[in-house]
Amino acid sequence: MSDSKGSVQLDDLTICIDKRGSLEFSKVSYPIRYGRFAEIITSDYVYQFNLNGEIKYVRGRNHDWPHPSEWLKRTVANDWVYYSTGGYSGVYDLLGEYYLPFPSYPSNTIALYNPFEEAVVMQACVSWRELIIKIRGLSVEGVDPGIRRFLRRVAEHDEASLEDRSQGLHESIGDRLPVLPPDTRHVDYEVIPIVVADGCRHNCSFCRVKSGRDFRPRAPENILGQIERLKAFYAGDLTNYNALFFGQHDALGAGFELIDFAARRAYETLELDRSYLKGARLFLFSSAESLIQSKESFFESLNCLPFSTYINVGLESVDPDTLAILGKPISVDYVTEAFARMLALNKKYEKIEVTANFVLGDTLPPGHVPALIELIRYSLNHYYGKGAIYLSPLSHEGVHDHGERRMLMKRFNEIKSLSRLPTFLYLIQRL
Repeated sequence: MSDSKGSVQLDDLTICIDKRGSLEFSKVSYPIRYGRFAEIITSDYVYQFNLNGEIKYVRGRNHDWPHPSEWLKRTVANDWVYYSTGGYSGVYDLLGEYYLPFPSYPSNTIALYNPFEEAVVMQACVSWRELIIKIRGLSVEGVDPGIRRFLRRVAEHDEASLEDRSQGLHESIGDRLPVLPPDTRHVDYEVIPIVVADGCRHNCSFCRVKSGRDFRPRAPENILGQIERLKAFYAGDLTNYNALFFGQHDALGAGFELIDFAARRAYETLELDRSYLKGARLFLFSSAESLIQSKESFFESLNCLPFSTYINVGLESVDPDTLAILGKPISVDYVTEAFARMLALNKKYEKIEVTANFVLGDTLPPGHVPALIELIRYSLNHYYGKGAIYLSPLSHEGVHDHGERRMLMKRFNEIKSLSRLPTFLYLIQRL
């Protein structure tokens, strides 16, 4: 779904350099693009590019393509993600979205199917290389200057260039991002990352995405440097972003003064008020301690920022035996206190939504699921539409057989059917 201002035929390429997608991220069961982009259509593929001329989406046009409503997406970290319909049946109940993302790297997916084992998908991932070779050999004499500039940018961004760009992103912020908050699904994981604090308070033994470093906020000067480098990195494509992710694993613990500083300077410098997309959003993780210990004035001020803010807190379990096995050094009382604070914040503040993560697995102590159901069902007197519960499968390499998948789905459906909060799976994606 998009609008465009006409296309040009060049050899066997149909080129449009000004396609305009949706102004808002939506929950829809059909393919949709957001923001502004360019497109090249060949007999075999539809290629879509960001405003810097970098390949972003690929969809096959032949009969052997898995589904006409499925596509590949390349992230700014140079990873490929395949978007599957999953047959649409039940996907929204699982994820809160109508598409099931399959990253090309190991993740905690519960699906046994791996589209990157399909020859047609793997061919699509590399087919744009041949397109670049073709573009470099085209005669563009007499072609519209805008088309020529676009084709030149595309030709410059070959495989080596995009890998360098990915490294440049991580160098700009001084770290890699092993995990994004589950709430970033609301913007299709399209976030500009700024690291406001390194490390984690807990470094739980079960966690596969931890840094292993002690928690330490960044200096304001470091954050300013990141913002300036990110502005240069995203360059012409900045207009397609309206969301920030403050990393890493407990950004809320950096305190309001630093968060307020980073949010306002990023909003101004990155010109989020001029984004093609409506409504600025801010995403960050929190520990239970940071959520509990932050003063009410912190959230009152946070609610006044020019963002809708999503805070995701890792609670993991409300069962003492499970917390011990996970190596999470907090008590059940602390988990329940953080959960109560989450409910109170969601009720009080219009522009803040706090969500919580809990683990899901087949080797956890028998008290884990009953205790969780007690918390999110029987301790609540009605259904709450705000404040999602995310259940994260413990396997970080995906499920391996039908029996494991059936067990996980059975437990997920049991918890979801009883929960009085929106409940979804947390499929880990990185940046």
